[in-house]
Amino acid sequence: MTTQPPFQPPNASNNGYFSEAQNALEREQNLPLTGWQQEVQQGLEYGLEAAESIKDRTIPTFSRGELPHYAGINTFLKAPYLEDVRQVGQYDVAIVGVPHDCGTTYRPGTRFGPQGIRRISALYTPYNFELGVDLREQITLCDLGDIFTIPANNEKSFDQISKGIAHVFHSGAFPIILGGDHSIGFPTVRGICRHLGNKKVGIIHFDRHVDTQETDLDERMHTCPWFHATNIKNAPAKNLVQMGIGGWQVPRQGVKVCRERATNILTVTDITEMGLDAAANFAIERATDGTDCVWISFDIDCIDAGFVPGTGWPEPGGLLPREALYLLKKIVQNVPVCGMEVVEVSPPYDISDITSLMATRVICDTMAHLVISGQIPRQQKPDYIHPEAQPELVEWS
Repeated sequence: MTTQPPFQPPNASNNGYFSEAQNALEREQNLPLTGWQQEVQQGLEYGLEAAESIKDRTIPTFSRGELPHYAGINTFLKAPYLEDVRQVGQYDVAIVGVPHDCGTTYRPGTRFGPQGIRRISALYTPYNFELGVDLREQITLCDLGDIFTIPANNEKSFDQISKGIAHVFHSGAFPIILGGDHSIGFPTVRGICRHLGNKKVGIIHFDRHVDTQETDLDERMHTCPWFHATNIKNAPAKNLVQMGIGGWQVPRQGVKVCRERATNILTVTDITEMGLDAAANFAIERATDGTDCVWISFDIDCIDAGFVPGTGWPEPGGLLPREALYLLKKIVQNVPVCGMEVVEVSPPYDISDITSLMATRVICDTMAHLVISGQIPRQQKPDYIHPEAQPELVEWS
């Protein structure tokens, strides 16, 4: 008769090894509560103390701060709304909405993406159990509201976007962009490049589509951002990494550009067969080869359409959510990230806000990995931020 080993609970030490859950339990007790205490105190001051029948005296009369999750003004994670954008440099991270869908070639609706992402972000707390990060305690976050885009005019909207992103980037705050269709990828990178001087940026692009056409329907649409972004000398095409490409929505005109400019493409099959770690290492190696920082452009449709129905060009066969989040973790923790955008969330086509929630998770995880890797809060402006704005320089004819 075989003797059964004694039962070991999942959190018990096994030859010195502790489970992720046990490590999370240990880390939580070392996190401060200062930010939460300040939020409660301010809530009671600004929102008045609760009625006498309320036993929990941390609750104010008027909702202020995180709780309750179903109430309050829709900023991302209920972060402070910064009306005076000239003060953005006082914060570690700035959320910027870009409500633009004039670059859409099929299903519109991404102009409502920033609203949808902000609305469902109220569901989240600033603390992540597994990662042991509490954003409220460890960084300062603000929401700048939205860029004033111009309906039915891509080029004027692009000018607005580039000016706004350049302002945030130059301030030293870490920019996180809520799109918006993917045509904004060009003006966001252009805004970054205006303050790079002679430095260079690599682009890691999560998507099912290459987005490298010169024009589509005679305009610079959401199928075109990387043709024009890699025209800028600060953003070489050899440092453009495109992850998850594939399916029946990859125009041959764009494929030709990828071949000519030697961009770096991994299909979903490539990623799964080589393994997530190898795929992340490939992206890191190519994006950082001769560059000073990395811009992350995350198209929500890189994830399988069954998980993100609320998007303009859904494509089955994409990454699983856990795969995408793992790739982000490995990449963000190991490269100097200068900003990110999450695009193509289209709430009119969403179901139970699951696409907007996925976008929220991508953003929150990215901020946590930046904290873990020591990239935020920043002690000083990164060296790659040039103090004077310069016009972008064109490399390709």
